[in-house]
Amino acid sequence: MRDSDVPVKTNEGRDEIQHRTRKLPTVLRSILLIVDGDRSARHLRDLIASLHGPGDALEQLETMGLIASSAAVAATQLAHSPTPAAPVAVNGAVPADAAERYRTLYTLMSETVREHLGLRGYFLQLKIERCGNSEELAELLPDLSAALAKLRKDDIAAEIEARFATGS
Repeated sequence: MRDSDVPVKTNEGRDEIQHRTRKLPTVLRSILLIVDGDRSARHLRDLIASLHGPGDALEQLETMGLIASSAAVAATQLAHSPTPAAPVAVNGAVPADAAERYRTLYTLMSETVREHLGLRGYFLQLKIERCGNSEELAELLPDLSAALAKLRKDDIAAEIEARFATGS
């Protein structure tokens, strides 16, 4: 995987997070958890080095089919889709389609945890990863709001709650 590539979890990777069927070593599981589709491979390698993880961790996860380059995933989706992918959200409005709603809520919650909670949000991010639909994600909203409130970021919590309310 090139340094400029942006790794994302595959369906198998998300399944592994939820079910732990492969019994990954703790270090590899932790690295799988931090693959979020926003950080480049270079950035992730720097994080992996700080965690004293194996230098080829991304390649190991890719070989196992748990992660892939976002460019490769996009190319595969285009090849198998007769129509172009629909936008996740338009002007902040949450789409009505269940899959799109899930992606929107997942992205919103994951970005919020990463941006505002950092490592304090690790366990909350694990809960987000385990959610299989938008209703399960919505059930985590009080936990996210409480975590933000602890950091005195009530305005952020209110904004997120408003986004969820528009999607309901």
